[in-house]
Amino acid sequence: MFQLQFLVSTVTLSFITQSYSSMVQLSILQSHYHPKPDSLSISVIGFGAAGGGVEYDTVPIQKAINACSAAVSKYRRQCHVIFPPGKYLTATILLKSGVVLDIHRNATILGGPKLEDYPKEQSRWYVILAEDAVDVGIIGGGEINGQGLKFVQRLDEKKNVMVSWNRTGACLGDECRPRLVGFIRCRNIKVSDVRLIEPAYWCLHLVRSDKTSIRDVTIYGNFNSPNNDGIDIEDSNNTVITRCNINTGDDAICPKSSTGPVYNLSATDCWIRTKSSAIKLGSASFYAFKNFLFDNITIVESHRGLALQIRDGGYVSDMTFSNINISTRYYHPSWWGRAEPIYVTTCPRDASSKAGSISNLRFVNITATSENGIFLSGSGGGVLSNLKFINMNLTYKRWTKFTDGLVDYRPGCQELVKHQTAGFMMEHIDGLVVENVVMKWSNDESMRWNNPLDFRPSTVNNISLLNFYSRSYQQ
Repeated sequence: MFQLQFLVSTVTLSFITQSYSSMVQLSILQSHYHPKPDSLSISVIGFGAAGGGVEYDTVPIQKAINACSAAVSKYRRQCHVIFPPGKYLTATILLKSGVVLDIHRNATILGGPKLEDYPKEQSRWYVILAEDAVDVGIIGGGEINGQGLKFVQRLDEKKNVMVSWNRTGACLGDECRPRLVGFIRCRNIKVSDVRLIEPAYWCLHLVRSDKTSIRDVTIYGNFNSPNNDGIDIEDSNNTVITRCNINTGDDAICPKSSTGPVYNLSATDCWIRTKSSAIKLGSASFYAFKNFLFDNITIVESHRGLALQIRDGGYVSDMTFSNINISTRYYHPSWWGRAEPIYVTTCPRDASSKAGSISNLRFVNITATSENGIFLSGSGGGVLSNLKFINMNLTYKRWTKFTDGLVDYRPGCQELVKHQTAGFMMEHIDGLVVENVVMKWSNDESMRWNNPLDFRPSTVNNISLLNFYSRSYQQ
């Protein structure tokens, strides 16, 4: 027996659900926790969840979600599944339309570490999964923890060696681990005021979804673990990300176009630290990326700042990167990236791929302190066009001991190539504006370079430089 609370009056009803076979009586009261006066609420404790973190609470959690879903159908209003303080160990749980998980700030949902905790299909390996759902969400101030360290086979300061379930035949490759939270073919999604901690693989994954709000979310993944991306926006449109803190090993905010385009994405007021790219478009890039805004973002001690990694023939256009403070440094070369504050590239992934195109990008009010320069690289089959860099302050100096003098085309293309470092490294561009840009580099002997612009005139055309200053400085 459980209770749903409605603030003013109490209505008693009975119904039978498939997940809870006995007759159940409900008191429907309005939730005291949520801003919507019409929302309903159910506690997982009422269905027998122990919250001890040792025994699995999957069955009572799923029963609570199913009951909430039935109430949504009956009363046509949103329903909240409440997780009181405690630790709730679970296999995959399936979120349904109209249902919001409300996790108390002292509550943690723990993802199971065993293969049998997840569905048979590898594409559905998530701790929390919503499929074909509308009006769903996760809120409350609490934590969802993927127990990612249990998937580390060997700790390594360069890069951890991870468990891969491909040995079982469940999937192929070396990235066979469960993601943390997934929304597949969903609409009207809200993820707000939650902590997403230690994913074994990608953390928050949107797939072919529409109208998503991600607000006040903290994401943390082990800094030495690969593939623990922060937010992956795959074939999804109309996404708003704001006031998020992302500290993880792999890419932090990563739009991908695998089976369809990605339109209308904004990310604002965020703080990011990563051993890979803070913002990365691609590398899955078969379709268009259009109408993106990244504003008021701080990127700290990352391997790469703002990155476009187009490898599959997709088209990128109409994007603004503004009011961004960047610090990039070298890490072990097993991680993609060479400390570039800005990296814009398109080239074929392999012989079966084609180069995409990139146009109409604006970088405005950017401050960067980096160990390497900006890399802008089109290709013979896909030039970069109409790029603008306005009001920028660039400082180049060395503070790590990793080897420099390489450009990184990975994945595919030319891989790692020896190349002299410069402030702007450019190839295959038609249309570049550099305006009000100050570039300075340390005259410390460790720098060994003072070249502000590096390009081949035969592949770079229509350049405009206005108020461009370049000089050395003493640290």
